[in-house]
Amino acid sequence: MADDTETQTLTLTTADGIELEAEVRLPAPGTGGDDAVAGAVVLAHPHPAQGGSMASLVTSELFRLLPQRGLATLRFNFRGVGGSGGEHAHGREEGHDITAAIGALRELHTDGPLVLSGWSFGGDVSLSLTDPRIDGWAAVAPPLRVLPLDELSAAAGADPRPKLLIVPEHDQFRPPEPAREATAGWVNTTVEVVPGADHFLVGRTDKAARLVAAFAASLA
Repeated sequence: MADDTETQTLTLTTADGIELEAEVRLPAPGTGGDDAVAGAVVLAHPHPAQGGSMASLVTSELFRLLPQRGLATLRFNFRGVGGSGGEHAHGREEGHDITAAIGALRELHTDGPLVLSGWSFGGDVSLSLTDPRIDGWAAVAPPLRVLPLDELSAAAGADPRPKLLIVPEHDQFRPPEPAREATAGWVNTTVEVVPGADHFLVGRTDKAARLVAAFAASLA
């Protein structure tokens, strides 16, 4: 599929005054053809203490692939990562970072639903937020352990808006059956398994992108 999008750099400012580096790709009209999906996606990256950044594999591939399907897509570095200010806060303050990203993307692109999609650490932090501008969550390989599970259950888990958990078949941190058990009481939640994949989804990021895009389309 042709890539008709351009990357723009942004500086986000959080509610607690931290400046974050970010990039956004806004599809040109007609991008994606018959497969185009109207909407927007905020991407949250994996654990900073493990080298995670907005340039990490799955986040980068989603940032590349989703705009090709017509979805405006924003990625950013959490506080303390790369050129972003502040310090890593173990998931406790990073919700402010995602909230700033949501606000920036909604100012740039108002059409269609907004999906919050984090990979690994980013998935868990995403599931801790219930911002009213979110139309649904698509968490990729969420370990469901960065923050206490009862906090996630009380946040996104109790929220009536749709949630998709994209879980690799051989995930090293929370494989499919434990993920289903952990979220059994969650409202409006679907677990989708990526066959043959482990936590890093090498060679299968296109499958994750298709699932995120289809989820966004289901919200339109």
